[in-house]
Amino acid sequence: MDSRNPSSAPLPATAVSSLARAHEALAEAALATEPAARYAAAHVAALRVTAALLAVRTRPAPRRRQRNAWTLLAQVAPELEEWAVFFAAGAAKRAAAEAGLSRAVSTREADDLLRDSGRFLDLVERMLGLPPQQVLSQLALPPARAS
Repeated sequence: MDSRNPSSAPLPATAVSSLARAHEALAEAALATEPAARYAAAHVAALRVTAALLAVRTRPAPRRRQRNAWTLLAQVAPELEEWAVFFAAGAAKRAAAEAGLSRAVSTREADDLLRDSGRFLDLVERMLGLPPQQVLSQLALPPARAS
């Protein structure tokens, strides 16, 4: 039995699909030339990673009040609460970026979010007992900028 995926059962198809889509969104972010597009794609990748984890850790329940993915993440994976707070804080910037506000995010913010989303994906995949994909090393990420 694997301590990271205690059931050692195969992942639900929705989780596998969400992880694949997260990888695609990170690749899209890495290729984006505009910071707003990079930021938005990186944030979407984090949402897809969250969807994968929720697919594994939650069961469908009768329709109740809709909750945001970041709130759900913090509830079902308390060890990821800091990540949930971090990504929730970036949701408004993502919305502004998707709305076409080119100055909504800086190049540094977009690059940092891309790296952070890749780290989040790596962490969740390890938690699910998957072999490391080393997402960050596979993407042509710009080097971290000094503060």
